[in-house]
Amino acid sequence: MTSTFRTLTVPLDGKAFPGGLPSFLVRDDVLCWTRREAGLAGFGEIARFTATGPDRFLEADIWWRHLVLEAEVADSVELPGTGPVAFGSFAFSKTSAHESRLIVPEIVVGVRDNQAWLTQLTFDDGQLTEESALAALDRWLSGAPAEDPDVEGTTAAADSAGDASLGGVPGKARGAVVRPLPLAAGATLHTGSLSEEAWMEAVAAGVAEIRTGALEKLVLARDVVATIPSGVHAADVLRELAARYRECWTYGVDGLVGATPEMLIQVEGRTAQARVLAGTLDRRDAHGEDGPPMDYATRVLAGSEKQRHEHEIAIQSLTKQLAPFSEAMNAHDEPFILELPNVWHLASDVKAELTEVEGHVPTCLALINALHPTAAVCGTPTLVAGELIRKLEHLDRGPYAGPVGWLDAAGNGEWGIALRGAVIESTDTVRLYAGCGIVDGSQPKAELAETWAKFRPMLESLGIKS
Repeated sequence: MTSTFRTLTVPLDGKAFPGGLPSFLVRDDVLCWTRREAGLAGFGEIARFTATGPDRFLEADIWWRHLVLEAEVADSVELPGTGPVAFGSFAFSKTSAHESRLIVPEIVVGVRDNQAWLTQLTFDDGQLTEESALAALDRWLSGAPAEDPDVEGTTAAADSAGDASLGGVPGKARGAVVRPLPLAAGATLHTGSLSEEAWMEAVAAGVAEIRTGALEKLVLARDVVATIPSGVHAADVLRELAARYRECWTYGVDGLVGATPEMLIQVEGRTAQARVLAGTLDRRDAHGEDGPPMDYATRVLAGSEKQRHEHEIAIQSLTKQLAPFSEAMNAHDEPFILELPNVWHLASDVKAELTEVEGHVPTCLALINALHPTAAVCGTPTLVAGELIRKLEHLDRGPYAGPVGWLDAAGNGEWGIALRGAVIESTDTVRLYAGCGIVDGSQPKAELAETWAKFRPMLESLGIKS
């Protein structure tokens, strides 16, 4: 055994992968980041870092940079996502008991721009070859366990299926069934931390605080719990999400699964990009309306002063925090309508050229430390909104609305906001999360309906019709 971190990346030339990257989502413990058949899938675990508290991003950044500093890297592909790679998921709140984590897999399969590759990562001193990498991949895909895996890091690997701490909210489903949905295989759906009535009261309280002038916007989340006796299979959920929500980024990290439409930060070289969403319309609201559905969405979303105000707050939040790291930045003058199977969003893309700060280009995690939480998932001012969230939600969000994604040794990475997702708390229990931006003029019943629209991707991927 050696402490040297070594990786080998080889092209998967001439090998057909029907369905692209999602075709590799065959294990419930897979690490996943995919969009439009491209992305990364990771298998196994050779190292892990965990942290809590306000410095979790910077501590993870230091750990990763130290790990890759003297790594022996053989990479004949040299694309973003090749060489050393870690997948990560971070708690939304600095006060959360949920452990943020970076996980280094044993094997990574990547697909990008019609190119596919395979990376093997190890701390062992055996020879790394294309044959050894292919054999390791075959072992994981065939379901055979790794041989005596050693984990280098601050904690041992968690049991991803049974660890209730993954969601930050321990315990099985509880409370009354909230609505008579046609459920899959005897499944039950239960209230989470707050009943619907109590959550609507929280929304009303948030609006009252906004009207005092204490803050402009507040994002309030709620949870529901699905219990599925036939079992919850992360791989099935991820494949469903990847197929249904191709414009979103489907993610799977340690029991956290979902398909987010919002990119917190994507870094490639010195270029950073983000996709900001704020303003939502349930596509079911268009039923019975005259004309094309997109015309209805444009009229109701883009024509709504409330929705545009909420969106502008989110854009200003991101660009203000990103500005110190940028030498040039541009964003859409007007938001566009992002069409998803369940909802429409007002969306804007932001692009920035990164500048050197203290002699080096900022890393993904350094940028996340500056950007999170944005107004899109917290509110503004951030400190006021954060305190009010803790007061009104009665919920530890855990990884919900926190950054989720991957990074490599070259500084490239993609980090979405963990939205439209859930935490698999046990073999038959899933906790789903959804939130809404609250501004002056928000109506509690309408916001509650919006949460059900946002629960829909996960409910449908679990076989629960809503």
